[in-house]
Amino acid sequence: MKIIRLATPIALAAAVAGCSREGEISIDGGVGIQATRTACPIVGVPAGTGDITLFDPPASRDAAAIDVVANITNVRGQCGESGNDVVTTVTFDVQARRNRTDSARTVTLPYFLAIVRGGTNVTAKRIGEVTLTFPAGQARAQTSATATSVVARSAATLPEEIRDQLTKRRRAGQEEAAVDPLSAPGVRAAVARATFEALVGFQLTNEQLRYNATR
Repeated sequence: MKIIRLATPIALAAAVAGCSREGEISIDGGVGIQATRTACPIVGVPAGTGDITLFDPPASRDAAAIDVVANITNVRGQCGESGNDVVTTVTFDVQARRNRTDSARTVTLPYFLAIVRGGTNVTAKRIGEVTLTFPAGQARAQTSATATSVVARSAATLPEEIRDQLTKRRRAGQEEAAVDPLSAPGVRAAVARATFEALVGFQLTNEQLRYNATR
């Protein structure tokens, strides 16, 4: 699977709001800067995969040939624990509109849930489908879907020595207070290895990906 960078950090920060607070660590340098880390994966949509356009005829890319346009929205994650696993339930809505409304119609669209480790490594991927129903005379339809990610708690937990470096109290005036602990390559690499993302998007063809990137 080709890795697509995430759309915006702000959107992802909002999406992770549903995560459990258990297992969090607070990184506080004692100089007014604090960050919180949790074992819960970041939930989001990879750039370029949040919408899909169907054409009629399929080979055309003319605006007049657009048949159905759908997008993924309201992505949320609810994170919890089950034994040694961190389990996240990802919910999202799919909203769609069509051009021809003369008769009732159902449209089924494929989507994926991918677990990404360290920002680049896809460790698991599942494909699902959502079905939208358009009543006769209606141009818009909406449905909801749910997907679940499972990450081993041991993989998402920082080693104790790394936690100690991150949570060590630093006071203003001390030389080390001016140094970001994440600037150390070993610390940065350990945090990346323990950081997971649960990403949902439409399962697009290469042609559909190109269309989203160039339209």
